[in-house]
Amino acid sequence: MSKLVIVESPAKTITIGHYLGKDYKVVSSKGHIRDLATSGKYGLGVDVENDFKPNYIAIPGKKREISTLKKQVKESDHVYLATDPDREGEAISWHLYDALDIADSKYDRVVFNEITEPAVKEAFKHTRKIDYDLVKSQETRRILDRIIGFRLSKLMQSKTGGKSAGRVQSVALKLIVDREREILAFVPEEYWTVTAKFVDFDAILEKYNNEKLELHNEEEVQKVLDSLDKKYQITGIEQKEKNRSGVMPFTTSTLQQACINKFNFNSSKTMRIAQKLYEGIDIGKETVGLITYMRTDSTRLSPLFINDTFKYIEDNFGKNYVGAVKKGKKKENVQDAHEAIRPTSIYRTPESVKGFLSNDEYKIYSIIYARALAALMKDARILSTTVTFDNNNYQFKTTGQILIFDGFLKVYGEYSVSNDVILPDFNKYNGWVETDDVETEQKFTKPVSRYTEATLIEEMEKLGIGRPSTYAKTMETLRDRDYVKVIEKKFHPTEMGIETTDKLQEFFANIINVEYTANMESELDAIADDNLDNIKVLRKFYDEFEPLVKTAFSEMEKKAPVSTGETCPNCGNELVIRKGRYGEFVACSNYPTCKYIKKEEKKENVICKCPKCEGDIVEKKTKRGKIFYGCNKYPKCDMALWDKPTGELCPECLSLLVEKKDGIKCSNCDYTK
Repeated sequence: MSKLVIVESPAKTITIGHYLGKDYKVVSSKGHIRDLATSGKYGLGVDVENDFKPNYIAIPGKKREISTLKKQVKESDHVYLATDPDREGEAISWHLYDALDIADSKYDRVVFNEITEPAVKEAFKHTRKIDYDLVKSQETRRILDRIIGFRLSKLMQSKTGGKSAGRVQSVALKLIVDREREILAFVPEEYWTVTAKFVDFDAILEKYNNEKLELHNEEEVQKVLDSLDKKYQITGIEQKEKNRSGVMPFTTSTLQQACINKFNFNSSKTMRIAQKLYEGIDIGKETVGLITYMRTDSTRLSPLFINDTFKYIEDNFGKNYVGAVKKGKKKENVQDAHEAIRPTSIYRTPESVKGFLSNDEYKIYSIIYARALAALMKDARILSTTVTFDNNNYQFKTTGQILIFDGFLKVYGEYSVSNDVILPDFNKYNGWVETDDVETEQKFTKPVSRYTEATLIEEMEKLGIGRPSTYAKTMETLRDRDYVKVIEKKFHPTEMGIETTDKLQEFFANIINVEYTANMESELDAIADDNLDNIKVLRKFYDEFEPLVKTAFSEMEKKAPVSTGETCPNCGNELVIRKGRYGEFVACSNYPTCKYIKKEEKKENVICKCPKCEGDIVEKKTKRGKIFYGCNKYPKCDMALWDKPTGELCPECLSLLVEKKDGIKCSNCDYTK
């Protein structure tokens, strides 16, 4: 009996095929095979009047793939749809079922959260049919995104300099713009700090006569300095043992944030690497998925993993390091469809697989491994110490912590952020300490910080905007559309980003906002749970949204094109900068009467002077796009090099020196600089 298994990624086929054996043939759909057409009203690919019936067509380049899969389905006795274990994966399974004309009696849906032999074999013992509620939820999301994206993007392109707008993207951009305006409106206030500097610690002035003291100018600071002497009386030592709480295992959001902060990986890079770790790595004896599915908002761990990890902790660190299963705070809109991100085996340590991973893969596997292990270890114990001092009725304070028991920090310490200060034993000072080193510093209150990629993802998750699978794409789109610039890792909205946000808020404030977007996520969850009718959701949205779009098209003021200061050689009107499908171009302002378009002058990237003639060596490209360096006087001069010249001449043969991987060398002889 022939059994066909269809997965999304080609990387999974060999691994899963090896686990299942010769009775199964594992093939890949290579992701989505169909998407909404761009035909019909407004090019939506959706029949709005007929209950939003979608019109699906093969994705360009996928017709042959579909034809091949159809043939394989016909040649098989049974088909297993084994796409990813989320709503997107469920939708892909349905598209395969529908497009390949698979009979109900001939297929089963298989879901596994990790690509290991036990997990895959166990999943094939518990097959089911397609969950149509999950499919409806995903289809509703796709239709909503298509309607909002197409209608608002067309509006922005025709009225502003904006390139696109979207349900989640535009709300994320609004967060960035609102934060920028808050920063610009902030009025800083002057304040001063006074710090007594001792050999082993610093103490900061906090009070006068046990009342909070604020210093606003240099005169007030000088009054304090004039009142101080060298001796500081220790008036209190408070020590208290506290737990330093451990960590929860990674969700998509917290993994992305940690990798941004620790490794400076953007969210897209993190997800690409995590995808590879999930799909399978050749570790010599076998090819195995090293981590569980990486798109999740759950912090739940499987009982089997918990038991194995408790035993691992006891065997490797001692019984006193074994913790307990932590329960995270219940958040709204959490699907909890599958586990947190964790290693598929706690016994597969990062060191044991390091030789099979790239440097970046090793970094991400290590932090995932450490986080899951730390989540099941005991809290750390610290001795929190606060010491107060008095100097002529001015009260100073110093705080610090002493680590009593490292607990989870034993494995997660290098990834944990801490500003712990180790304090000396104050009993040795006999109640008094001395210094004449007092440092003052003028400061100004600061506004809230601009969002980084990590803090924006954190905020989006907290507000219920988007889903684990959308964060990385949203960040990428904001950058690619030139709505934001990243300066010192912080998002700064561009003029185009601010203009786009303002125009959307002028006409769509009741839809492009946090509350509406978060509520839409809740409604999509309710559809997935069969608690809400998807057609009613779409109809309610469209009947509110479309009149706003029509009003915006008629009333939104169109941004005037920017003048270049030049005149049209054909008709004498001014030339302006216009935006087209392939970027900006210069054309006549009298279009369509005059259709003059200024030809773009090619700018040559001059490297150095040509040693053979009076021309310049410039950067060029072959027909296949490979870069080389040649004379701009070609064909009169045939000087050409594959390696980039430095501009210097060889002292031995007077040919150009070029940059090689192993240093600066002559392009003609054996000379090495």
